[in-house]
Amino acid sequence: MSLTEVVDFLEREFPQIHHGGRSYHLEAVGPLRARMRMDHHERHLRPGGTVSGPAMMALADLALYAAILANIGPVGLAVTTNLNFNFLRKPGTGSLVGEARLIKLGRRLAVGEVLISSAGLDTDAEDLVCHATGTYSIPPTR
Repeated sequence: MSLTEVVDFLEREFPQIHHGGRSYHLEAVGPLRARMRMDHHERHLRPGGTVSGPAMMALADLALYAAILANIGPVGLAVTTNLNFNFLRKPGTGSLVGEARLIKLGRRLAVGEVLISSAGLDTDAEDLVCHATGTYSIPPTR
């Protein structure tokens, strides 16, 4: 699927991701990859003023799902079966960017990772705020 096709699919099938205002923006998709940005917003903050873990978890989950859709097509019932997060450092006060990469894309399972950094910084190890891995179950085709 193209970038536009994935965005249209997410808008149609998962409009709830924009509840309270649009925060997540799919910026690119490609072979086994996707990049998604999460705008900095007060609703994503935890006490102390930093971006909350659940906000970063949503970013990683959406970025991996977008990478899967871009590579297998519009499969609404591809579901998350596992997510693992390593929060590495406090993010900056701006937007976050999740760079998703699929490590394995089989008929029934997809496994990938997401490198999350503050917008404008590289995904070099010293700039990462979170490293996530995830596994998704892909339903059989009938």
